[in-house]
Amino acid sequence: MVTWLTSIDAAAGQQYNSPGMSMSSTNHRLVLASASPRRRELFGWFDLPFEVQAAAIDETVWAGESPVAAVRRFAREKAEAGAGRLSAGESGVIVAADTIVVLDGVVYGKPRDVADATDILCRLRGRTHQVYTAVVLLTHPGLVRLESLACTMVPIRHYSDWEVEQYVRSGDPFDKAGAYAVQNPTFRPAEALHGCYANVMGLPLCHLMTLWWELGIRPPVQISAVCQAKLSFLCSVHTAILGGVLEPCRPEVAPAADFKLETAI
Repeated sequence: MVTWLTSIDAAAGQQYNSPGMSMSSTNHRLVLASASPRRRELFGWFDLPFEVQAAAIDETVWAGESPVAAVRRFAREKAEAGAGRLSAGESGVIVAADTIVVLDGVVYGKPRDVADATDILCRLRGRTHQVYTAVVLLTHPGLVRLESLACTMVPIRHYSDWEVEQYVRSGDPFDKAGAYAVQNPTFRPAEALHGCYANVMGLPLCHLMTLWWELGIRPPVQISAVCQAKLSFLCSVHTAILGGVLEPCRPEVAPAADFKLETAI
């Protein structure tokens, strides 16, 4: 049983008390506005009943728009698209996220084709880039919108041209920002991470947990422990994220917390 307790309108800085309501009730829906199988898997770790509704939007970065502004806009538009599918009489929460890879200020989304995937992977090789994910929680009817932004610095190893060719041929890059899956057991593109691992997979779970808390929802799991156990990974940033003290990373300044991908619990 998950109940809304006190919700916070972050934009207005005001609090209001909403009636207690169970997310398991048929009258109150929890919708993940994403077609990503990785987000669906990660979202399921909260152990909340939810449904999936893909939200197709135009993910074109506007002229003069910063990467951070773009990824925030994409996530908002996905949330709004998800909310638009609920009828006026329904109530619930729509969760949306968008992830981008940024290198030298250039945004790399999902590759268009084989040539594009190959080009992206070669550009990332031997460099450190940023992975940004914006997360949005939107209540329906539209009373509250909460947002969070995660950033992880990802140093990429010096893989060979042959490895790139084989990885692209596998088909794995084509539905992923930056043309790679950090968790791929064969390609293993990253040599380390500076920040949240789940963020690089497409859904920063501790950031999302803080939004649940703001909304007054208490998922029945300790998500940092679940995440580390599922990924067999020691995370050094979850305490700071859940405590609200971790600053977003910038290209020129990596967070202090860094670790090798081989570290496991």
